[in-house]
Parts: sequence; structure tokens; C-alpha cells
Amino acid sequence: MRMGVIDVGSNTVRLVVADTDGAVPLPVHTAKRALRLAEHVDRGGHVPDDQVDRIVDAVAAARAEGRRWGVTEPFAFATAIVRDAPNRTDVLRKVAARTGLHLNVLPGEVEAELTFLAARRWMGWRAGPLAMLDIGGGSLEVAFGRSKLPDFALSLPLGAGRLTREFFGAQDPPAPRRIKALRRHVRHQMRDASARVRWEAPRTAAATSRTFQQLGRLCGAAPGRFGPFTPRRLARADLRVALDELARRTSAERAELPGISAARARQSLAGAVVAHTVMKLTGIDELTICPWGLREGILLRCIEDGGTEWWHRTADVGLAEPGGDPGAQSAWPVPALQGVLVEQGAGDRHNGASVCGA
Repeated sequence: MRMGVIDVGSNTVRLVVADTDGAVPLPVHTAKRALRLAEHVDRGGHVPDDQVDRIVDAVAAARAEGRRWGVTEPFAFATAIVRDAPNRTDVLRKVAARTGLHLNVLPGEVEAELTFLAARRWMGWRAGPLAMLDIGGGSLEVAFGRSKLPDFALSLPLGAGRLTREFFGAQDPPAPRRIKALRRHVRHQMRDASARVRWEAPRTAAATSRTFQQLGRLCGAAPGRFGPFTPRRLARADLRVALDELARRTSAERAELPGISAARARQSLAGAVVAHTVMKLTGIDELTICPWGLREGILLRCIEDGGTEWWHRTADVGLAEPGGDPGAQSAWPVPALQGVLVEQGAGDRHNGASVCGA
């Protein structure tokens, strides 16, 4: 069977087409369209009308391209940039009306669970107790587990794009005091989560997302052209040196560094601050860069469930009011989602721990 995923993120709209007849999703075609939404939303997170039009056009183009590759009904979702927008409902309704495609908005904790599933499947059981980190444009996902699903998973508003807007503003490069303020903010937000990760003492720590991939390349990891099976790691000591280099440079100058793309150069400093601070707080000396993430987690969930019912049960979540974000207080407060990842994974959880580690 051929499946596709359309991912509306802070910087791009990505299409992934994969064959899912076996135990793993085998990539057939990928494509991306640059949006850089994080640069256009206001400080309150509102998505302007012209940017909504760009989302609609990009989603329509991705769906048309998916059809050419044999995907009729892709799994389409939007991450924190849309999930946290005050006008989220309007964005989702316009996309649905003009493309015929429902754009799901998953709670951040569900994103963390699915991303953990992808990391676990890529890393394998020999990884043992596994910690997972994912820095997106709008949020940071953290998870830990000993089995297929995490013992706890959470999403925090520590995305690289969001923090660049909030703490650096128009300063390029930002003043040292603003970088220090950002560090304090990350430490405060991560206080409880970092204590839990330290207590769990993971054997392996994996990092997903383009932010970590680019930071890994900056710190000496192999370039992408070497393929996904080339081992890539990110050491905290190397990241500390790279962070200082990023802080001294303007966005244009950062784009000249290995691994730092022009599209992500501005937010690369905030991403590095978050990554280094989280690694230090959790006691992680080295991360393994995992090429699989949320998109692969969605496909893996469908493969392992043998169907898509769990996805369709989330279909109404995205139309909830932004002030009542389904993932804001707990991973499973939304009735439509209760049991989606829990019912079959309950037996997988270590000592029956809940997704939030309650």
C-alpha cells in the first residue's frame, strides 16, 4: 500500500510518499515547499491572511503531487505554528474549503508519542531506555520510555522560531543579555522534565528534527548526501563551542557555516541554546541524530495498527478553540483521542505509567 503525509510546519510544507506493505515505511518520494511562516506571524502567533493563502496553495500543490505518486488521501497535519495560532480555526476551515483536505492538529504530547515511536523503531531495542528530543519551530517535544511507547511525553513552547521572535526580536545578532534571558527561560520550562529524565537515566538519547540535524552537521556530523544509515552524533561539548560561534554571527553569516541553511539561519541560535541547555539539564553528553521523526511515526502507527481508524478519531480535534488546546494540560484530555495511542500501547508501558508520567 502507498501512503503519504503532508506536514505543515513553521518553515516548510513537506510531502512524504512511502510504500507501507512491509514492517517499515519505505520512502518513494519527498518534496517540500518553503513558507517560513515563523517569520510572518505576529508576536501573538496570529497567521496573517496572505500567509493563510500561501498555506492553502502549498497544501493544494502537495496533495496534487501526492496524487501523481499514487496517494489519494494523505495524512495531513499542522504543527505548533498553526496549533497555537489564535486564528487556528479559520486557517483549518479555509484549507478544508479550498483544498478538500482536512488538516489535523495533534496535541503536542501526541506528536511526542508518535515521534518517540519512530525513534524507537529506528534505534531498535538494543538502545534500551530511550530519551527523545525534538526541536521544532514552535515547540520542543520530550519523551522517555523503555518500550514501544514512552512512559512520559510532553510538549513545551520552546520552538526555535517562537523563541527567536520572543527573545531576539529584530536584533541580529542578539545582545548577550537576551541570550542569557533565553537560557533562564528554557531552564525554568524544563525544570520538571529534566528532573524526570535524569531520574530515569536513559541508556540512549536520540534527537530528531531539522534543527538537530543541522546542529549535528555544524558540529562535524556527516552531510545528508551520505545517506540515512550513516551514524551521526551531537556532543554537548562540541555544541557549546558552536553555540558561541553562532552567537557572534549575523543570520547571513550563520548561513555560511556547515549545515546551517539560509531559511533556518535566523532561528539556529535559539535552537542551539535550547539544545545545549536541555542536554545540560538532563545530563545528556551525546545525542544520536535520528533521521525518522513525526511523519514516519504516523506511517508506522498505521502499519502496526493495520488501519487508519486511530487517525480519523482525531479528525475533530483541530477545530477546537485555540484557548482550549487539547494538549495544553495533559496528553489525553480530549475524548476523541483517549485510547488512540493508549489502548494498544497500555501493555507496553513500563509499570503502567501514564503518558504524562503521572
